[in-house]
Amino acid sequence: MSIDTAKIQATLHSFVSGTSDIEGAALVTPDGLPLVTVLPNHMDEERVSAMSAALLSLGERISSELMRGGIDQIAIDGEEGYCIMSNCGEEAVFLVLAARTVKKGILNLEVKRAVGEIQPLLA
Repeated sequence: MSIDTAKIQATLHSFVSGTSDIEGAALVTPDGLPLVTVLPNHMDEERVSAMSAALLSLGERISSELMRGGIDQIAIDGEEGYCIMSNCGEEAVFLVLAARTVKKGILNLEVKRAVGEIQPLLA
């Protein structure tokens, strides 16, 4: 896969810095490799990417078993905030970390907008 990492990095940085409620974002492969990340300093990008792949794999198995079709998004609602993984084409998953204070509807809209900006850069 040939990607424009500089433009994706700029898009992710703009996405994360655009609001204080977004704490980090990453574009990872379905098999757990980091492509481009803008994560908090205390997070290991390889570990985050590997965990994302594990969650995606489990989510796909659950969705298949429950006959729900392909996965568009997986969300974790934690005490300290949210983690959203969105499908970003065949070769990438978009991971977003958000603070508990974020408005979920606006977050979902922003994630969809960001995915729309990133997908053409993955060609």
